Amino acid sequence: MSKSRFNPGSPHLNRRALLAGLSGALAAAVLPAAQRQAEATELSFSRVDLRGGHDADLAGLLPDAADDQSRRFQAAINEAAAAGRILRLPPGSFVISNIDLPDGARIIGVPGATRLIYGGRGHGMLAEGARRIELSGFTFDGANQRLGGHVTGLIHLRGVADAVIEDMEIAGSAGYGLTLEASGGRVSRSEISGAGLAGLYAVESRNLAITDNHVRDCANGGILVHRWSTGEDGTIIARNRVARISARAGGTGQNGNGINIFRAGNVMVTGNHVSDCAFSAIRANQASNIQITSNQAIRSGETAVYAEFSFEGAVIASNLIDGGAVGISVANFNEGGRLAAVQGNIIRNLSDRGPYPAEHAGFGIGIAIEADAAVSGNVIEGAPKWGVLMGWGPFLRAVNFTGNTIRACGAGVAVSVVEGAGAALISDNMFDQVPGGAIVGCRWNDVVTGDLATSGAGRFSHLTVERNRIA
Repeated sequence: MSKSRFNPGSPHLNRRALLAGLSGALAAAVLPAAQRQAEATELSFSRVDLRGGHDADLAGLLPDAADDQSRRFQAAINEAAAAGRILRLPPGSFVISNIDLPDGARIIGVPGATRLIYGGRGHGMLAEGARRIELSGFTFDGANQRLGGHVTGLIHLRGVADAVIEDMEIAGSAGYGLTLEASGGRVSRSEISGAGLAGLYAVESRNLAITDNHVRDCANGGILVHRWSTGEDGTIIARNRVARISARAGGTGQNGNGINIFRAGNVMVTGNHVSDCAFSAIRANQASNIQITSNQAIRSGETAVYAEFSFEGAVIASNLIDGGAVGISVANFNEGGRLAAVQGNIIRNLSDRGPYPAEHAGFGIGIAIEADAAVSGNVIEGAPKWGVLMGWGPFLRAVNFTGNTIRACGAGVAVSVVEGAGAALISDNMFDQVPGGAIVGCRWNDVVTGDLATSGAGRFSHLTVERNRIA
């Protein structure tokens, strides 16, 4: 009996040994799993710490304190940038001035809850020569305080290779809300309002993207993309909403534009909604290879969409224009403005009154076109003076006007018959309710012929008028 008690072949002993072995194995398995979980948790927190934020309250910043916190804020951003971390701002208000953003500065707030207020002592935020700057998720209120002469914007980024401005609110700047000077990167999903000059001023940009922003209630401009001298720029301006832009500094188009392109080549302006601007919804000046497509221009004070002066190459297509003194103007052949395609636009509800006394041909015109252009598939309704002004004096060359619809306008097409005017083809268009004539010849601003759509066009060798339909 005693021998059988210790017999390895005993079924009782095997069962007990098996259970004991399983218990030990289970305990051995559980312990490493717990250890692995602890190690994984520790590693996870370690990684978060390595790439994560630097809390502003740990740097001594105090939300909603009455005191100016510029010194503490500067120390916090310097420390965070040096460590490669994000400066995370808590909810609350902070009064600051003269913040210099070091290379690698990344500041993130709580959208709608973190508010910086400019204290008026020089500049708000300034970066110079940085490789990358990121600002996101906070409001910066300029409080209409004066900016120093060394900056033009409440946030002024100069020579920043990759500027990332996202989910921001920039309000109440005495100058520009945001200035990007010789910089690249992107500005997106931000709201800029109440600027004393313009909402966003980008000059000498490097393939900048300005997308999905709301710019409103600015004194002299909405989104400005300029260069100091004519050259390639490459900025994309897409899906922005621009509204209520004034022209408090006056002029006849220098101010009061929703989107203004000046000297900047290869720029795309697409899918924007622009309304209630004192002058143009979109104005391109000396901007070659400009594309202005699929925008809405509502209640413009002067010319809704403008390509003017010494440009070569403009595509103006699929825009909807409702309201304005002129719908689309592609002008200034006398100064080199040429080469355009104007296609598939709807233009309606124009006025013969503008923001200054009428000059030259005046107001109430659907499309004005001069040189080396194809104009097709447009619908113009409600232009009080002329549906189309084609040429100005001798400044007319190679204009092909086909397949358009003009109705309820004072007259249809007013084409130049001045000596020296170049060739124009006017064919296969529809005219309806044009009491002043479907096609009339003009010497400058004066109508000097009858309706050339019915007779008399043959005496002008530069004109081909054929297959047009008068309803």
